[in-house]
Amino acid sequence: MPKDTSIRSVLIIGSGPIIIGQACEFDYSGSQAALSLKEEGIEVSIINSNPATIMTDKVIGDHVYLWPLTVDSIEQILQERKIDAVLPTMGGQTALNLCIEASERGIWEKYGVRVIGVDVAAIEKTENREAFRQLMVDIGVGVATSKIANSFLEGKEAAQEIGYPLVIRPSYTLGGYGGGFVHKKEEFDQALQRGLEASPTHEVLVEQAVLGWKEYELELLRDSNDNVIIICSIENFDPMGIHTGDSITVAPAMTLSDRCYQDMRNQAIKMMRAIGNFAGGCNVQFSVNPDNDEIIAIEINPRVSRSSALASKATGYPIAKIAAKLAIGYNLDELENQITKTTSAYFEPTLDYVIVKVPRWNFDKFKGANTELGLQMKSVGEVMAIGRTFIEALQKACQSLEIGRAGLGADGKHNRSIEEIMHGLEHPSWNRLFLIKDAMTMGVPLESIRKVTRIDKWFLSQIQELVQLEVELKRYSLNNIPKDFFFTLKQKGFSDIQIAYLLGNVTEDEVYERRKSLGIKRVYKMVDTCAAEFAAQTPYYYSTFEEENESLRSDKKKVIVLGSGPNRIGQGIEFDYSCVHGLLAAKESGFEAIMINCNPETVSTDFNMADKLYFEPVFWEHVREIIELENPVGVIVQLGGQTALKMAEKLQENGIKIIGTSYNDMDVAEDRGRFSDLLKELEIPYPKYGVAENAEEAIVVANEVGYPVLVRPSYVLGGQGMSIVINDEDLEKAVVKLLGDLPGNRVLIDHFLDRAEETESDSICDGEDVHIIGLMEHIEPAGIHSGDSSAVLPPFSLSEKVMNDMETYSKKIARALNVIGLLNIQFAVKDEKVYVIEANPRASRTVPFIAKAYDVPYINIAAKVMLGVNKLKDFTIERKLEGYAIKEPVFSFYKFPEITKELGPEMKSTGEAIRFIKDTEDPYFRKLIKDKSMYLSK
Repeated sequence: MPKDTSIRSVLIIGSGPIIIGQACEFDYSGSQAALSLKEEGIEVSIINSNPATIMTDKVIGDHVYLWPLTVDSIEQILQERKIDAVLPTMGGQTALNLCIEASERGIWEKYGVRVIGVDVAAIEKTENREAFRQLMVDIGVGVATSKIANSFLEGKEAAQEIGYPLVIRPSYTLGGYGGGFVHKKEEFDQALQRGLEASPTHEVLVEQAVLGWKEYELELLRDSNDNVIIICSIENFDPMGIHTGDSITVAPAMTLSDRCYQDMRNQAIKMMRAIGNFAGGCNVQFSVNPDNDEIIAIEINPRVSRSSALASKATGYPIAKIAAKLAIGYNLDELENQITKTTSAYFEPTLDYVIVKVPRWNFDKFKGANTELGLQMKSVGEVMAIGRTFIEALQKACQSLEIGRAGLGADGKHNRSIEEIMHGLEHPSWNRLFLIKDAMTMGVPLESIRKVTRIDKWFLSQIQELVQLEVELKRYSLNNIPKDFFFTLKQKGFSDIQIAYLLGNVTEDEVYERRKSLGIKRVYKMVDTCAAEFAAQTPYYYSTFEEENESLRSDKKKVIVLGSGPNRIGQGIEFDYSCVHGLLAAKESGFEAIMINCNPETVSTDFNMADKLYFEPVFWEHVREIIELENPVGVIVQLGGQTALKMAEKLQENGIKIIGTSYNDMDVAEDRGRFSDLLKELEIPYPKYGVAENAEEAIVVANEVGYPVLVRPSYVLGGQGMSIVINDEDLEKAVVKLLGDLPGNRVLIDHFLDRAEETESDSICDGEDVHIIGLMEHIEPAGIHSGDSSAVLPPFSLSEKVMNDMETYSKKIARALNVIGLLNIQFAVKDEKVYVIEANPRASRTVPFIAKAYDVPYINIAAKVMLGVNKLKDFTIERKLEGYAIKEPVFSFYKFPEITKELGPEMKSTGEAIRFIKDTEDPYFRKLIKDKSMYLSK
């Protein structure tokens, strides 16, 4: 049927700040759904408290409410605006829980608002563990033996009846929070207590543990005519026992028999139909016994999930966009396939390539954390790679992670301790994939690895093939590698750096030049949803090594925007927000906007956002060949955080134009010695400092500048490796550890201004004029990383003199660094004297916050200045802010109860929320003022 014309206004509930288990994949889904509804002439309102996402930008919604995600906030919106329907399926668990609460309080009924995209009763059936188990039994779908428990006694009785090993699964939690395995009786009491406390309903499912079984997911869509299609099958590389968000996943499923797959499809469709009569998306997870193909259902999520974003990017089928249209009444056969533009959306995608997702962890930020993976999700981001084969995609994914690896091993970073390797295989952590390769390199039999890890033999044999190729490669020198063998290595995903390492005594550039001389270069294939059965219209590409290149260069002036790679602490969604605005500004300015990124969760990798999308690692070899193919007028590195900035030197060396601030000027800001010399020349105060290359030099410097000192490495983001020390002994330990973690780096040692206030400025410079975007005052003192501090805009207690000095110094530094684009400066204020701590000529974590607070598209303005199409004087900038805006950091410490929650110079927050306060008499604000006074008096 055509769309429901009675729905003229829709409210979309967002997911709030980024936390572990609920990241920016929901902002991607929410953004896509909003744009989809706007296409239909529907007025879209959005509620979300996250300022860092493009979802809360005016380019996405008609009305954006940056308010706390509460039922009271929703009721206020419904009083203010006529809303016909609410779409709660795009905001993860947060949005669903809020929808249920509003329903229970009668809010939707009171204001005549329909819930679309899901049946509220369906949510109850899927989130209540016992209701779900009973429903599966009723419809004949297999489930693990289990019992529900609402008390300690019930839990003990269930365990006695089922037997060990067990799984504890709390009801109504996110990312596996509170869940865990219990292998023996002695561990049960503590695990049960944790699960009961984690569940908001004090309810857990005590379940038989199917450890070692294989895990699969299916992504489904259903319309109001009860037509159902399977968008994608996803197989977990890791067996049951590791949360799917922490597992390497592969699409399409690689080791699933056709008979088992058809059975799984039928069961998934039956499950979706059983949980309610709704039109929209659904994610179903299954476990399969590898011995006999027995299938059991793990869970069903009647909403877009973490895997929906992955499946959308994997197939090119925009699940959230279509789900939003189904929610307003359309049927699948009435909608067009977004890729082919000729077939209907009632067309299951077919892949002629392989997708691999690898999670990204940040255990280095949580010292003392339990890093073993299990039922509770612990990763903070993920990368996706596309290849013609599993092993090519896997190597590309390893290159995308930004953990200093050149692929899956063969880069000099292997582990040589067989004891550590075998322990790591049995107790999975972030590096198990690399340890599998190390074990094979050391001669551990494949079957031994399979028994310990329970990973399917097919995957392990693929990795073992890499080891065999490496052995063969070592027989040659660079100049006598046969062309066919060289071609095979590249098809298997080996980077030029890996080949150089294995050959020894040759460089990456020499390998690159040699293969170019042999005519071995990347070609680009289009992601087309239909294995080339129909022509694709969408310029969405991945690289491989074959004959035909499908990416044809146009005659337009081009700009490449380098993305920010996987989310991690210190580099999150705010940089993707900046990249999206960079793309939009380039398109508005008449350029062909090209995106390179590998993060499946983000809006920048939506194939509708750029004129051309390369879903590729932000890794030099890949970036270099795309630049050679496209020949852009320049590359924007200023918007993608440290990921993109790290490319600047390579771009400079290769004569590729960097759009905006030059590499040399960015380097002046990053190099503490050069930057301090500049500050001295400009007569701007800064803390005494020194640079050291070893512990002995560091002690000499520290005694010169005076303790306490701040110790940190050069060229890092998010305060990585920073610490404050007060004596020679602690300094020596800190420097030795830092240089061990980051070899080849230099150590910066600054006198630490104890009990100083910290402030920040963001500005835009066009080479002549400087516009101060915003001045911010931190609540926490200097010494707490700015990303972990509450920041108030505008300042509320700084003197006129301090603010004038901040503004004057910002303008001086911007001009002296020849900034074209954005500049963030952090200051320490002590006894009314303003010291400059550091300057970053790039997009910062705070620009999206300021842009939302003042309602000014600052990134868009900065991008147009960088592109040289506008000067600052061309813009009329009007700020809108009554009272104050506060950036509140959000932490995911609940995932790591064993660690200290103490904050310091190294950033630990995973996201942020924005709060608007009318005046300083507000109780919340009065508490902030009291906190600040307490911090500074300590």
